[in-house]
This record gives sequence, C-alpha cells and structure tokens, in this order.
Amino acid sequence: MFRMPCQPRKGWQQLANEFGFHFHTMYGEPYWDESAYYQFTLAQIENDIEDPTAELHQMCLAVTEDVVNSEELLTRFRIPEQHWDLVRNSWQERAPSLYSRLDLVYNGRGPAKLLENNADTPTSLYESGFWQWLWLSQNVDAGKLALHADQFNSLQEKLVHRFREIALHYNINQLHMACCKDTVEDRGTVQYLQDCATEAGLLADFVFIEDIGLADTGVFTDLQDAPITDCFKLYPWEFMLREEFGDVLEDAQVNWIEPPWKSIISNKALLPQLWKKFEGHPNLLAAYFSDEINTNALSGKWIKKPLFSREGANVSIIEGGIENKLSDGPYGEEGYIVQAFEPLPVFEGNHTLIGSWLVDDMPAGISVREDASAITQDLSRYLPHIIL
Repeated sequence: MFRMPCQPRKGWQQLANEFGFHFHTMYGEPYWDESAYYQFTLAQIENDIEDPTAELHQMCLAVTEDVVNSEELLTRFRIPEQHWDLVRNSWQERAPSLYSRLDLVYNGRGPAKLLENNADTPTSLYESGFWQWLWLSQNVDAGKLALHADQFNSLQEKLVHRFREIALHYNINQLHMACCKDTVEDRGTVQYLQDCATEAGLLADFVFIEDIGLADTGVFTDLQDAPITDCFKLYPWEFMLREEFGDVLEDAQVNWIEPPWKSIISNKALLPQLWKKFEGHPNLLAAYFSDEINTNALSGKWIKKPLFSREGANVSIIEGGIENKLSDGPYGEEGYIVQAFEPLPVFEGNHTLIGSWLVDDMPAGISVREDASAITQDLSRYLPHIIL
C-alpha cells in the first residue's frame, strides 16, 4: 500500500461540474484530491479487505438476529419500544437492503480492523462508484497509469442490479428518493442513486424529506400529493423513529430503503455486541458499553463514541483513566461505547481511512479518505486508488 503523487487532470474541476459533481470543493477546501492516489496489490484487496468485509457483514447480521429477539438488547440499542415490531418485522420479512460501508483501519499489512458500520446513510458513493473510476480510465488512456492498472470497484453495476432485485421484490412501479435540503453532498449521493435506479428501469422521483406530507388517509405524500409507497431515504432511522411522523410509520405502509432493521447495524451499540459474540476475531477491536466498564480503570488508549454519532462528532480519547474530548457535536444523551484505540496509518502526514462498500451482501469496492487530523470527518479529502 503506497501513497503515490500524481499530476491532476487538466480542467478536471470543469469536468466535475459537467458531470454533476458539485461538491468536489467544499467551504473553499478540496474534498476530491487527485494530487495523489493510493496503490494496492491484488492480494491486499482480496485477502485483507474484500474477504474480511464479507465475513464482518455476516457477523453484523448475526448480531441483528440476536437483537431483534431480545427486548433487553433492543433497549440497549436505544430502539424506541413503540417501534420494536417495525424493526423486528422488517428483519423477519428479510426486507431488502441496498448498500452499506464498513470503515476499516488498514496500513497494507496484517488484518484490517473494523471501526464502525455505516449501514444506513453512507455518503461518498458517487465519487466511489463513478468519479474515481472515470479518473482511472482517463489516466490509463492518457498513459499516466499502467495499462493493467485496475481498481476495486464494481459499485455501479452492483447498485443497478440490486435496484432491479428490489423492484421485483416489492413490485415497485414508482420509487421516491429523498434527502434533506441544504445538503449538497447528500443530494449528490441521491442523484447518483436516482441515475442507477433509472438505469435499472425504475421511475425514480425525488422529494426532499422536509416536503413529505401526511394525508388524511395516513399515507405519506409528495408535493404533488402522490402517495409514497416505496422510498429510498438518505435520512437516519434514529431520527425517523423519534420524530412526530414516527408515530405513523407502521400504518403508512412504506417499503423503506434502507429497511428499519438497518437501525441496528448502523448503531455503534453494534460494536460491543460484536465483541461479545466474536471476541478475539482478528478484524475486530475490543469494545464495551461505557456503563458496563470502569473507564477510569482502562489501560492503554480507548476511543469513546456516542451510539448515534456521525462524522466523528462527540468523540473522546481515554488514556490512563483520563478522558480528553476530541470533537464537539449534538450526540451523547443516548449513551456511549468505548473501543480500543487503533491509530489510522499515516502517509505523508495524512491519517488514512479505508471505506469498504457492500451492495446487499457483496463487497463492491473501496474509498480512501485522508485528513491531517486523526478523526475522519465530513470534509476529509477523498483520494482515488488503483490495484497494481
């Protein structure tokens, strides 16, 4: 695994705008960075990332089975009691999922370690599935990369195929797709998924979350008062289950993508539960619920995270029984977990994180993010990768 310097393509920003990649620069800082790329061997990808990703995913599903059958664990995962049946039924009915991303610590040697599972609302999908592949093909065509340079990336074709499968499962005629307003990255992700759904033969209509209404009949509607029966939403289940409209989720009879059972494996309570069930697994880090362990007595370094934290918010480091806050944010009331500290590898002064994608149960590619800070956040740079 190497970080290789690279000459950016001439005029790539204009090309990005033409392709709808409008968040390549955010708040004046580069988000997409092609001044370098990460190089892997095929063995590293297949043995250290792809195979463990598939195994970790199955382990997460095994924990889900435990949680839906335990009121104690549903409570521990902070699933509101009035929605236990919604979550449990979606799992027992095997409501289909679309995609997810595992965040891994990997330095090119030894087993990758799971940091968390972004199983509900993962972003950086467009740049992973399409834009970094375009970067590769154009640089190969220009002779800047070897002709046999490849990429671990089958995201787009798998997404299109999975949309076809989900459409058949639910007999979908019209699919709504939603995210919040004023989120350029989220809108770009959903636009990309709309394109994939359209390629799969679906009619995909967009609606902002804030514009979804509730009819007198108890069904959700869009701005044209059309009923929403099947919906992909880039919006967290932990929000949906607690909001005013959450009270009518079951009666509204919507087939949600992602399904309600994803509220379990997108929750950081998953991490200590994985450790309890598969303690010592080479791809896991030790993890515990913070109220089940004396954090003052912990030896070594530990990271403390809220169950619902996103983009590295409200994270602390515990060392020698002393806790130091690393980031602010709105989370924490729901409880915390602690996870053994595993430092991100540093390349040229950059802390590097691997995102390993799945479409349904199948590993489908990786993304590479880097930051001067040890915590990967929403503005951390995205760099392409190759297999050589």
